[in-house]
Amino acid sequence: MENTRPWLKLYPEEIPHSLEYGEKPIQQYLTETAEKFPDHYAIHFMGKEITFKEVYESSLKLANYLLEIGIKKGDRVAIMLPNTPQSVISYFGILYAGGIVVQTNPLYTERELSYQMKDSGAKAIITLDILFPRVSKVMNETNLEHIIVTAIKDYLPFPKNLIYPFIQKKQYGFSVKVEHQGNHHLFTEIMKRGVIRPIEYEVNIDEDLALLQYTGGTTGFPKGVMLTHKNLVSNVKMSDAWLYKTSKGEEVVLGILPFFHVYGMTAVMLLSLINGNKMVLLPKFDPETTLKTIQKTKVTLFPGAPTIYVGLLNHPDLTKYDLSSVKACISGSAPLPVEVQEQFERVTGGKLVEGYGLTESSPVTHANFLWDRPRKKGSIGVPWPDTDAAIVSLETGEHLPPNEIGELVVKGPQVMKGYWNRPDDTEQTLKDGWLYTGDLGYMDKEGYFYIVDRKKDMIIAGGYNIYPREVEEVLYEHPAVAEAVVAGVPDPYRGETVKAYIVLKEGTNVTESEMDEFVRKHLAAYKVPRIYEFRKELPKTAVGKILRRVLVEEEKKKANEQEEKKEA
Repeated sequence: MENTRPWLKLYPEEIPHSLEYGEKPIQQYLTETAEKFPDHYAIHFMGKEITFKEVYESSLKLANYLLEIGIKKGDRVAIMLPNTPQSVISYFGILYAGGIVVQTNPLYTERELSYQMKDSGAKAIITLDILFPRVSKVMNETNLEHIIVTAIKDYLPFPKNLIYPFIQKKQYGFSVKVEHQGNHHLFTEIMKRGVIRPIEYEVNIDEDLALLQYTGGTTGFPKGVMLTHKNLVSNVKMSDAWLYKTSKGEEVVLGILPFFHVYGMTAVMLLSLINGNKMVLLPKFDPETTLKTIQKTKVTLFPGAPTIYVGLLNHPDLTKYDLSSVKACISGSAPLPVEVQEQFERVTGGKLVEGYGLTESSPVTHANFLWDRPRKKGSIGVPWPDTDAAIVSLETGEHLPPNEIGELVVKGPQVMKGYWNRPDDTEQTLKDGWLYTGDLGYMDKEGYFYIVDRKKDMIIAGGYNIYPREVEEVLYEHPAVAEAVVAGVPDPYRGETVKAYIVLKEGTNVTESEMDEFVRKHLAAYKVPRIYEFRKELPKTAVGKILRRVLVEEEKKKANEQEEKKEA
């Protein structure tokens, strides 16, 4: 497979074509940053600031405690937390102990959590007090031996730390009291009693896993993507090279993308910690809080997703806030509308460009240039240093010439080792070192890439990946459902939203609200269909396979007709 890499001619002289990655595991970079910038603030969290030295020492305390409770090299430890100081300390604490991080979405229901814990074989989980009841319920059906519990208030400044428990109780309707005993452990107690002692063990950065990051597919439940230390280090160093006009130890990075998502973890947490930059953490996206935070903390780097930028631009008081500190934003997770890009740049004076990646590639493979080079509307940009990309024929697998549509394949040091315990899936996705993305696109003559459609049926709503089959399996559990299919339909805010098409069993009657209530018991809120359509029948092939594609085309046609009516 030959590739001429025309995009390399476009690189500004500041971006090397190839980078040095060294032989250090990811946690070693925190050790070095703590030595270089001990008193620089690593984290700003709702008014409280924590230095690099404090993050490093807290991570070592947790690491030594994990060893005490029996965690060994290669054991999986889950983190089920929003963006908080504890999520950062936990990540590095697990790595210092020799464990493998399993990132878990705090929105997961018991069903989703149970599946991920069983599949990963995680021995311990670090979670919030308000999530403790949910985790406790699945403990007996998994390999989980220990639950480490923390609370938002643990890292809030005075007097917020005293007030927050009352707000939380009002918000959730309950409060949780956990004792530090048996297989239940309190994060605060670990920090009080913990030992700050470096732990030494051999790491093969090419082979040893740092992370199991779950992603899904149309053929079943989510798969654990095996990412090595080398995968993560290389993607962070590529990102650093792309942001060549930024200064180490001086940037302020907005941490609004969740760290349990691979893009937030790499582009915000790891990049900030390696470069000695301050992260401003927000546990959830709220437009007004975000605008206030940018103005107050003078955020300079703002990795995000299109829905976040849209949410800010649509805020009625947008013009009251000073966002001029923002220098650069790389948007990922979903296609970035051109008008959003241009409007956001006018408001901030900074640069906003679209990138592309997958969980399987740690995640970024392509991006538009931020500075000194033209960008192309609708393009995902060009491959990053040391990253090869090509468009291959769906029929023959051969490389296609410019402007011909085929499947995007990528190769580079950031590409995963494979899927956890799924050799067949790995073999289908990784061929001769190339990662088959399942996305259809083309490359122009200059080397800019474009995505035109997805081969897979995955839905991307508000930056979240949603896999139709997982939703369909829940719908089929309803006693009145005879047939069901789920598809992504156009949505002006979320990009796509989930729509369920349902055929009910004869003699049954279910309302939209009843169906919604049922599904919400089994799925995280972002996966729940926003629209339900009850039909007498669904389009099918001659052998009875439901044709999701026909339904998607219907929705596109409807959306186009509505657009034409508006313009008329």
